[in-house]
Formats: sequence, structure tokens, C-alpha cells
Amino acid sequence: MQFSINSKDPAPLHSQVEVLLRKLIAAPKYQQGKLLPPEAQMAAELGISRNTVRAAISRLVQEGLLERKAGVGTRVLKHAVATKLADWASFTGEMLQKGIRVQTFSLEVAMIPADDEVFLSLGIERHKKGERLLRMARVRGYDDIPAVYSVSWFHPRTGLAVDDDFSTPLYELIRRKSALVAQISREEIRAGLADTTLATRLDCKAGLPILERRRVAEDGGSRQLEFNLNYYRSDRFTYSITIERNHA
Repeated sequence: MQFSINSKDPAPLHSQVEVLLRKLIAAPKYQQGKLLPPEAQMAAELGISRNTVRAAISRLVQEGLLERKAGVGTRVLKHAVATKLADWASFTGEMLQKGIRVQTFSLEVAMIPADDEVFLSLGIERHKKGERLLRMARVRGYDDIPAVYSVSWFHPRTGLAVDDDFSTPLYELIRRKSALVAQISREEIRAGLADTTLATRLDCKAGLPILERRRVAEDGGSRQLEFNLNYYRSDRFTYSITIERNHA
């Protein structure tokens, strides 16, 4: 593949190189054990420093995707680390497991001003008020009744754009756009009541108990991809947790 850096991309150079490397190592020849091009060669082709290329490779080595041996080179590991989200299902996935077909009642995607909480949650330094980030808001449910109002804010490193097809599975879309894989979910769950605005979106009475679920999705290198807020109608959704006791 042809390497190239986008000078207009706000993502750091090492992050851009990492995205390129993830696409490169997916090629069959590298999956079969062929050594990656030398760091110096990649740096020259991209017009950047060798240290920047090395930093990107080091990140993938830490994730267990690559192995680097002095005097030999860098190659893809045959057994990559397993995802930390093996049991993390989307709302659609959770419903499908119960045999329920999910309906989307509304879907809005736009670049809009984000507040300090969003920037902080995504680990982005805010330079000025009114700074915009990509946001997706949607209402989903089943049996013609809304169940959850979801708002997601995305880090620019995901490569997502307003005109992308957000009807496809979100994390698959992120993987295709940026080669980044969501592996970690940091969540907070709290109880609340539906205010007038939320009651309108969820077609319920104001004051109905609501389950609020906040999530920051990260890749295997603990880099933020998505800040997600979900508001579930308590009469339409139950959040269950299974805890196994360690008897040692």
C-alpha cells in the first residue's frame, strides 16, 4: 500500500502512522510472517522522523499485535491479544440475544459545539468555546415503543464523518474508517428521572425512573474513541450483572 500523511488531519503524526500500520499489517503477506518495512524506509516515505514511526510501532507492540527483534525486524504476531470486550454487547446485540428486533425511531449526526465534559472524557484539549465535535443522537426501541435515547461524541482519531452510514454497527464502522478497535469500556451507571425533554424523546411521562449509563470506549492502547450517554426507560429495559465469587 502507498503510505501518506494528511497534513490537515488534527490527529498527531504518530496516531496517523499507527492507523496506516494497522491497515498495512492486515495484508496477507504480513499476516503470513513477512517482515514490515524498516523504520527508516517508512519514515523516509512518509517524510517524518524515524522516532515518530518507532512510537507508532511501539504502541502496536504493547497491544500484542507486533513483535520486534533487534537485528531481525518487526513482524505481526500470529496470536494477537484477545479483546477485553468479549462480553460487551451493543443495545442491538443485547436485544437480538433475547430474540427482539430493534427499531430506530430517530438518528441525527452533526458537527456541533461540545462542552467541557465531552472534551475531558475524550481526552482532547479544548482550545476555544464553541469548538465542534462529531455527535450522533438516536432513539431506539422495540414493539413500536422507544426504549433508549443514546448520545455519542467521537474523537477525531476515529475518522468518522457526518455522511458516514451510521445504520451499520458503530464499532465496525470505526474499525473500517480508522483501523482502530474498541477493546475497553469504562462505564458509570446511575438512576434518574425523565425530565420534559427526555420524556418527549422517549415518549414517556416526565418523572419516569430512568437508567443513565455513561461509557467511554477506548482501544487497546487506552485511547478514547467515543463518549457515550444512554438513557433507558426503566419500564422497557433491565440492566443485569453477573458476578462470580472467587472462593480462593
